[in-house]
Amino acid sequence: MASRCATTVAQYLRELPADRRRIIAAVRAVIRRNLPAGYHEVMSWGMITYEVPLSRFPDTYNGRPLMYAALASQKNYCTLHMMAVYGSPERLAALKAGFQDAGKKLDMGKACIRFRSLEDLPLDAIGDAIAGVPLDRFVEYFERARKGRSR
Repeated sequence: MASRCATTVAQYLRELPADRRRIIAAVRAVIRRNLPAGYHEVMSWGMITYEVPLSRFPDTYNGRPLMYAALASQKNYCTLHMMAVYGSPERLAALKAGFQDAGKKLDMGKACIRFRSLEDLPLDAIGDAIAGVPLDRFVEYFERARKGRSR
């Protein structure tokens, strides 16, 4: 569930039941180890998010920072939102290959991976996907996509 109360990651983690806290904390550790420089970890949208600070890129469509990734505990599962694989066939293929190589089933929408346990995720593939797009390149992808839509 998205948190309506937590304003910090520590508060969010304390709100979670112990089993979910363990899962979210472990995935968070993988993200933080692999996160390229410049992204900020904050609470936004009721989730732990990793975003491009407005000081680096203020010209967003909604005035909020660009979300690179997000992590949350939902009612029946956990979610990992991977915006860097959304719209990138190469990055999506690499992520799918990582799941397949690890013998894991990928339950994914456009950018949202759903999982119930830590064992559902190939953490090395998640780390590679997170590490794969430096902040400046992510901003370039966003700008290029936005220009493509205005045509």
